[in-house]
Amino acid sequence: MADQTTTTDPAEQYDQPEHTDEQQVYPGLTSDMESKPDHGEDSYQGSDRLVGKRAVITGGDSGIGRAVALAFAREGADVLISYLEEEETDAQETARLVEEAGRKIVKVPGDIREEAHCQKIIDTAVAELGGIDILVNNAAYQMAQMGGIADITTEQFDRVLKTNLYAMFWLSKAALPHLQPGSSIINTASVQSESPSPELLDYATTKAGIQNFTKGLGQQLAEKGIRVNAVAPGPIWTPLIPATMPVERAESHGENTPMGRAGQPAEVAPAYVFFASQESSYITAEMLAVTGGKPTS
Repeated sequence: MADQTTTTDPAEQYDQPEHTDEQQVYPGLTSDMESKPDHGEDSYQGSDRLVGKRAVITGGDSGIGRAVALAFAREGADVLISYLEEEETDAQETARLVEEAGRKIVKVPGDIREEAHCQKIIDTAVAELGGIDILVNNAAYQMAQMGGIADITTEQFDRVLKTNLYAMFWLSKAALPHLQPGSSIINTASVQSESPSPELLDYATTKAGIQNFTKGLGQQLAEKGIRVNAVAPGPIWTPLIPATMPVERAESHGENTPMGRAGQPAEVAPAYVFFASQESSYITAEMLAVTGGKPTS
């Protein structure tokens, strides 16, 4: 594929990852994966759609977050990424890609389960980038429990909700005073929001919450000229899969989609660019599914 606009058979655009039996300790690192995800390093071509914009991306070290950071940078945006301290090596690679695109990168490690850290992310973006035009609430925690609800501890449930829902609320609230008309909040929902897998009960619950949060906040902020939308990925190949899924599930990741394969982060990033750009000016409170044809309901 020469770039993301080159016509290619989507079913054949990527092979199913080969080393789907690999396992990692959470949160997982791209640098340790045998089958590396494609973030668009060799294919994404920018067209000045986000020139002068300043973006905050949580979970920007790897996976979808890295692909979005790369795409935003090549479209002309400066970027702040937040990530866990143990993901520093991956964050450094994302930073290299952004700098290679000629844009400014700011790295803020830490745990978004703390409201004070969420405030720090926003304050740092304002101080280092001069403001915020795009907020991407992308970071998430999941851990498959094949035994169902009986195996979900209160500690895990609390971690999932704090990472996936509370942080989105805190970051959006903290960013709002700095967002001007034309700004955009983009949340990462999931196919799980409407089609939950039993082993991801707590995670799917938060993704449904993200969908409704997006629809409600989008309507609330429309009169201010601030759009709020969500991207709902399906089975995408990222470090989260070998770090949170049992081998038997990771091996078949994405094979049950109509396209018969897992998606790559590079295939999701253009949806975020669309929502961040003026091209989606009349779209708010909406969710765009990127699932390889897997129905969201």
